[in-house]
This record gives sequence, structure tokens and C-alpha cells, in this order.
Amino acid sequence: MSTVEQQLDDLKAEITSEIPNDITVSSVKYEGPELVVYTHDPKKFAQQGDLVRTLASKLRKRIIIRPDPTVLSRPEEAREQILDVIPDEAGVEDLDFHADTGEVVIEAAKPGMVIGRHGSTLREITQTVGWTPEVVRTPPIESSTVSNVRNFLKQERDERRDVLERIGRQIHREEMSDDEYVRISTLGCCREVGRASFILSTPETRILVDCGDKPGAEGEVPYLHAPEAFGAGPQSIDAVVLTHAHLDHSAFIPLLFKYGYDGPIYCTEPTRDLMGLLTLDYLDVAAKEGRTPPYESEQVREAIKHCIPIEYGDVTDIAPDVKVTFHNAGHILGSAVTHFHIGDGLYNVCFSGDIHYEDTRLFNGAVNDFPRVETLVLESTYGGRNDYQTDQGDAERKLVEIVKETFDRGGKVVIPAFAVGRSQEIMLVIEEAMREGDIPTMPVHLDGMIWEATAIHTTYPEYLRDDLRDRIFHEDENPFLADQFNHIDGGEEERQDVADGDPCIILSTSGMVTGGPIMSWLGHVGPDPDSTLLFVGYQAQGTLGRRIQNGWDEIPVSDIGRHDRSGNGRGTLSLNMNVETVDGFSGHADRAGLENFVKTMNPRPEKVLCVHGDERSVQDLSSALYHEYNMRTFAPKNLETFRFL
Repeated sequence: MSTVEQQLDDLKAEITSEIPNDITVSSVKYEGPELVVYTHDPKKFAQQGDLVRTLASKLRKRIIIRPDPTVLSRPEEAREQILDVIPDEAGVEDLDFHADTGEVVIEAAKPGMVIGRHGSTLREITQTVGWTPEVVRTPPIESSTVSNVRNFLKQERDERRDVLERIGRQIHREEMSDDEYVRISTLGCCREVGRASFILSTPETRILVDCGDKPGAEGEVPYLHAPEAFGAGPQSIDAVVLTHAHLDHSAFIPLLFKYGYDGPIYCTEPTRDLMGLLTLDYLDVAAKEGRTPPYESEQVREAIKHCIPIEYGDVTDIAPDVKVTFHNAGHILGSAVTHFHIGDGLYNVCFSGDIHYEDTRLFNGAVNDFPRVETLVLESTYGGRNDYQTDQGDAERKLVEIVKETFDRGGKVVIPAFAVGRSQEIMLVIEEAMREGDIPTMPVHLDGMIWEATAIHTTYPEYLRDDLRDRIFHEDENPFLADQFNHIDGGEEERQDVADGDPCIILSTSGMVTGGPIMSWLGHVGPDPDSTLLFVGYQAQGTLGRRIQNGWDEIPVSDIGRHDRSGNGRGTLSLNMNVETVDGFSGHADRAGLENFVKTMNPRPEKVLCVHGDERSVQDLSSALYHEYNMRTFAPKNLETFRFL
């Protein structure tokens, strides 16, 4: 008998000894980080609400109770009984029964009403029918991404269970080494912005944290072939942890499966969905630009199948000697400050990912409250000594002023925006300004993936700022459903109609003007001196957005992807529109926010690695933290390894 099989037998015996005699356990299994307990008496388990919590605390494991398939009632009968328990106002859309695991997936417009106070309605469902309920939200805005991901995972349910059982055995295997050390190897985003990737390793475990591309620099990928990366191959990686879905952190996650990786990806649920959206678009853009994509859509599906979602605050075993906990990073939907607890109190490492320390309209500010952190890996995008952003209130007032001035001239405001995060932030500012009468009500056209990304935001309101979440729960107050928002889906003809029409606002991807429909809008609106090109996000070195910010007013037609509308035959497009930049909408903390993130940690880390910033930014921040707080700081280069024990 294997050690894991023996371990499961021992756990079954221990659980049996802890529960009342009239409750039986038929089997126990590992599924990923969770221990699944099958019972012939699910109704009795549900009647004793504290029993599962007591077991989880004693065994120090996440426990799920499922009915043994032999005791299940018929789905037709259970359906009627479940609908009798759930209030009509919950808006139940669908019930999907899975007899092999005894689970029923309930899709509802208001999941909170299906869950009930402290899970009371869920327990009542199990007490009534024996099935284990799982609840998902019906997106207020229809999302093809959410629908496709859910349908795909449903189709792959059996194979996914096999994957989870295999991962569970890996997580709960016995430790083999008596050595003690913690290392971090840098595979990207050191003294640069982009291609974030790190290896966190112990004698027992190797974890890849992020795996992204570098915007504006084709061909610069993480150093995955370096000995510090895969060593003996992708199979040497035990787990991948994804802090958030932006492509400079996620673009090459599917490539791992092309290389032969077959392990778990830990991320939040919205990060999983957004990764699918953004990586599939990444492939589409590569194909349209005549580049050979680094992987295929099949690898994106493999990545989604191997995702294990974790909620903020849940301490989760991901290896025999490593637990991970996600916390809100305030950057984009589902972004996570990632805390690793290594060994039995041996060492703690925190990766900030990308953070925004202050509250925004979309998110609560980043969490930095941890019991212990010895080493912090800190983003430094705006870590330079003069990188202080405009106050968000001032930024919003400036944006409103620019929109009013452009409207008065009869022009259009074109805003290059990242589909995820900045677009929704700007939508909220515009919606409120129009509702309050600060700017005239006019059409706001959303082009590229912005509408789809917005739909995903409304699917996961629990990840948004408290007051915004409450507004989304009330359909008539959902700001993203305001009448002025219009999704562009008709292509060039619709864009031409908008360009020839009345004053309006156009939000379009890509945010750094590196491709996508924004290139078409430059062709349509760029020559108009009454219109405005308004930058609201970071423009990386080497991108067309940065060049325009720096004064370029002649753009090669090959960049635009269309003929010069002026017909002058020079092969360039004259950019006559006004160019404005409004700071304060970045999803990244500025210099003050980064310092405050460290300053208010209690206790503060002993060491800080400043990453994800250009050379000046990381060195400025590293030096400031060293002098201000007397901690050891580093501005690492790529392909360095740090040993902490």
C-alpha cells in the first residue's frame, strides 16, 4: 500500500472516531488541496453545522462532504424539493446534477440567497435531498467567456477529477528531504516591466510564480530554458501560481503545457476566466499580425482544466511543505498578493504581484496584513523617486474637463484602454459624471474585448469594492448597464459611422496602442484636430503609445493597418488630434503607495526584492526602503538566485 493510501485510510479512521456513531463514512479521497469525505448520511452531516468545521480544524485540511452515490434521490425528485427550499427571488436559472459525485450545481442571479446566512440554505438543501449544492452566479451581462469556461469544465469533469486526484496525491505526499532552504530564481521582469516569472524552491518543491510576455518587445519571453527554470524539464515544477491575468504575467502559462507540464495552476476564479479571454486573444492578434503563435488554443484549454481556484483568505496546501494564501491586490479583477508559508513555521515569502495600495472606484486597496513575512518580492513599476501619480479625484476632474472641452469643439475622445481594469474604472467615472450632469450624456462606444471583460467583472462582484458590489447586486443600479454604453461589434463599417457621427467617447483596446481596434480608430479619428487622444494608463518603452506621448505625430500606415485617409500617398498618417495624458488611473501603486505598503506591514519583512520596474525605478525604491526602514533590499537582475536559509 502506498503512503498516500495509508494516509487516507488513517484519515478515514480518525474521521470515523470523531463523528457520531450514526454517521458512516464510505470513503475519503484527495482532490487537489481538498479532502473529500463520502458518506451514506449526508443529511445528518448537514444537521450538525459545526461538525465539518471541527474536523477541518482538527485535521488541518480543507474538507468537502459528499453523499455516497448509492444514497442519492432521483434528480427529478430532488429538483422540485430544492426549488421549494430556495426563495423565488434568488432567480435560479439552472440545476445541473452530477450523480458520480453527488453534487448539484445551482446557477442563480442572486447566489447569496441560495447560500443563506452562514450557509443555512445550503445545509437545508442537503438536509432535504442529500445532494451537495454548489452555487454559481448568472452573469448580469451575458459573458461568452464565463459560459465557455463553465461548459468546458462540465465536459471535462471526469478527466478533471482524475487530474485533481493526482494533484492531491502530490500535495499530500510525504516529505523526502531533511534539508532546509528557500530560494527564489528570477526568470523575468527584473530591471524591466514585463515577462514576470519566478521560481520559488525548497528541497521538496519547485513553484513557478507567473509566466508572462513583455509588451512592445516581440520575442522577449521568460528564461524558461535556463537551468534555474525547469531543470530536469517541466515535470520538475510542482505547481504554478498566477497572481493575475494581465499578459505580462499570464501569456505563456499555456506554453508550459506544450512543454509537457501537467500540474496545477493556482489562481482566483476571475483570474482563470480572464486568462482564458486574454490568452486566446493573444493568439488571435499573433495570427492577424502574421506571427507564429507560441502555442495553440488547445493549450489554453489545458491550462483552464488544470486551474484550481482559491478564494481570498483561504489557506491552501499546494505541496507537502508549502501553503499559499491569496489576498486582494487592488490591481485588476481577481489579482492577488500571494503569501507562501513554507515548512512548519520555517519561512514566509510574499509576492506582491501588481498592487494598488489605495482604494479605487473598482477595488479595495491591496492587503498587506500577514502574520509573518521574511522576504517580500515587490513590484516597482512606479518606484522612481519622482513617480508620484495625480490624486485620483484630481485625475477624474481633469478627465471630465477634457471630455467637456472636446465635446464643445464637436470632437470625439478616443481613450486607449486595457480591456481589464482601466476600462471599467473609466466607465464608472464617465457614468457618474453623466448621471450627475458634469458632462453631457453622449454615446460611449466600447471596442475590443472591453464589453466582454466588463461582463466578467459583473460575474464576480464579490471581488469588487464593497459599495460597487452592492450596486451590481441591484440590477437597476448596476452602473455597467447604463444606457450610454454601446458595444462595437460591427467592424469597420460601424467604426466609420461612429467617426462620421456626433461627439462621443470611444474606449478601445489595446491600452498601449500595440495593436487591436485602437489602430483603426487612429486612422478614422487621428486626422481630426477637434478630437482628443487621451492616455489613462502606463505606456511601456517601445510601444506606439509611448512614442505618441513623446511627440510622434506621423505614424506609418503599416502601424495603422489601413490607408492614409488624407490620400497624400506618403505612407504615413498625420495625427492632428490633441494628445492628453491623465495620471491617476493606473492599476499600480505610485512611489508613495509602494512605500506605504511596506511601511504599514507589521511586522515588516527582513528582505525586499524590488522587481517589475525599469532599472532606475527598482534601484530608487530599493535604496529608499533600505535607508528608510533599515531592511536588506535588492534590485535583482534576471537569472539570479537568492537563498534565504
